[in-house]
Amino acid sequence: MAEKKMVEAITSMEEDFAQWYTDVVKKAELIDYTSVKGCMVIKPAGYALWELIQRQLDERFKATGVQNVYLPLFIPESLLQKEKDHVEGFAPEVAWVTHGGLNELPERLCVRPTSETLFCDFYKNDVQSYRDLPKVYNQWCSVVRWEKETRPFLRSREFLWQEGHTAHATAEEAEERTIQMLNVYADFCEEVLAIPVVRGQKTDKEKFAGAKATYTIEALMHDGKALQSGTSHNFGDGFARAFGIQFADKDNALKYVHQTSWGMSTRIIGGIIMVHGDNEGLVLPPRVAPIQVCIIPIQQKKEGVLDKAYELRDRLSGAFRVKVDDSDKTPGWKFSEAEMRGYPIRIEIGPKDMEAGRCIICRRDTREKIEVDLGELETRVEEILTAMQREMLERARAHRDKNTFTAVNMEEFVRIFTEKAGFVKAMWCGDRACEDQIKEKLSVTSRCMPFEQEHISDTCVCCGKPAKKMVYWGRAY
Repeated sequence: MAEKKMVEAITSMEEDFAQWYTDVVKKAELIDYTSVKGCMVIKPAGYALWELIQRQLDERFKATGVQNVYLPLFIPESLLQKEKDHVEGFAPEVAWVTHGGLNELPERLCVRPTSETLFCDFYKNDVQSYRDLPKVYNQWCSVVRWEKETRPFLRSREFLWQEGHTAHATAEEAEERTIQMLNVYADFCEEVLAIPVVRGQKTDKEKFAGAKATYTIEALMHDGKALQSGTSHNFGDGFARAFGIQFADKDNALKYVHQTSWGMSTRIIGGIIMVHGDNEGLVLPPRVAPIQVCIIPIQQKKEGVLDKAYELRDRLSGAFRVKVDDSDKTPGWKFSEAEMRGYPIRIEIGPKDMEAGRCIICRRDTREKIEVDLGELETRVEEILTAMQREMLERARAHRDKNTFTAVNMEEFVRIFTEKAGFVKAMWCGDRACEDQIKEKLSVTSRCMPFEQEHISDTCVCCGKPAKKMVYWGRAY
């Protein structure tokens, strides 16, 4: 036990989940706080995670025909005002620039909270004919939203994200792209981050300001709260009409474009931590771990031990992300450090192992120790990382399913949310008043109307009127 606590202790998640989360992001050196209230420094370990997310998402985007662009950070107030629902939705969170140097600006500039209005302004000049369509653009950038309460990765006043913005000739093409990008996010979460998600549509109350329809992927965290992990919006031609984005179609008639936007942010790093982490710290899925293999030399001062560790690193580094912990700390401290930082595999090599022509591999997720012949090292590391990736998703899915409940009436609904944490599947009449009542009574929101609908009962869980949709409900970050 003493060895486990050589690294500064992390509050147990059972004792205080919020404190556990803060301890992990700080002690694993993912972030640091700053003198800019509500903003964080993303440290190398945290940024390396974001780079791997960015790289792999970007590849998936480009495989669907997406091109990257970059638009300005500032939005003139008059531009933001053009789409009424949109400006009303974002008004409480907008940061304004009023001066340039010492001079007051003739018009206030909003610091980008999202870029729909800028893309519309750009498209109205860039799109003239059906031959110019579709426009399938994305930008990697930061945005600013003046959040009242902040928490590292989950909610900060400035955060990193990507925002895709597309323009199409037909409503069908726009809808197809909206769903396509949601599925890109969902597949990425499951295949790379080992996070199972529920795919579905937001209710009108929860949809994006100015959207015709918002689609979402919802994940369940270890504490039973939901995390909206990526969204994709179909704008129809609403923004196009507000901004005058028209094109000459094949029949020479002037028509309005149909638009979409879709985004995923650094908040997903919070999701990785809260789905997979444990009381020793991070547990990173191999495909997104900046260090996949940490080699720890035992009795490293003995002749040949460090050289052997470096030799193993060189052998593995062509196929994996590898480091040797050659610091002068004790092996016990190094084991705890490797666990806390979430490295998927730890390799232990010492004089006795060298003599026997083997090493010990320890899996971060199960802590299983495996003796491996040095001649089979590359093969065994590949097998173990593949198994980890698969089993981490399976465990997260089992946790979600175990904490997904069903309610057919309000009594059951209230009892479940009073006694348990997780998703509750229940029928809904489609009336906003029922959503508002549920939120007011239980601090619970509709997470999504899943694409895979189930018939739980004929009546709304809240009012008893005929039901229209099955909805996932939950408390959320």
